[in-house]
Amino acid sequence: MDNLDIVVETSAWESIDLEPLAATACETTLRFLALPPDLCDVTILACDDAAIAALNATHRNKPTPTNVLSWPAAERGAATPGGAPLPPTPDPDGTLPLGDIALAYETCAAEAEEAGTPMRHHTTHLIVHGVLHLLGYDHETDPDAALMEGLEVKILGKMGLDNPYRVSQAE
Repeated sequence: MDNLDIVVETSAWESIDLEPLAATACETTLRFLALPPDLCDVTILACDDAAIAALNATHRNKPTPTNVLSWPAAERGAATPGGAPLPPTPDPDGTLPLGDIALAYETCAAEAEEAGTPMRHHTTHLIVHGVLHLLGYDHETDPDAALMEGLEVKILGKMGLDNPYRVSQAE
């Protein structure tokens, strides 16, 4: 993906070879939604819990770490709950600016361990989740969450990854 910028602030991310993983997650998500990956602009910040907590405090007034944050380049939210968001609008040069995503290593690693999921799989899921947020999908209402989670499951399935929302067979 030509227009994917990855800024690695925390060296721990190097343990999962983030660049090709992020490229595959972004490309698969965009192709699934019939968007041309080579025209879409996405930036990913691979940081730690302290950095994402500061971003979360600044942008959401929640001074705690979280797994992923996203900043869409434009508001694309659906007009009705469970509806499709507006498509991205091209810049004069033909590119589609989507926005920025931040990932926190410690939180992602703890969630992956708790779920018994490989870190690479969990990170892939969070990147897909973040890209969908950049495209206007959200999980604020039950219909919105059902739409977004359904897309995540289908996109992850295209990459051979399990449904992250499955209920454990042991329960």
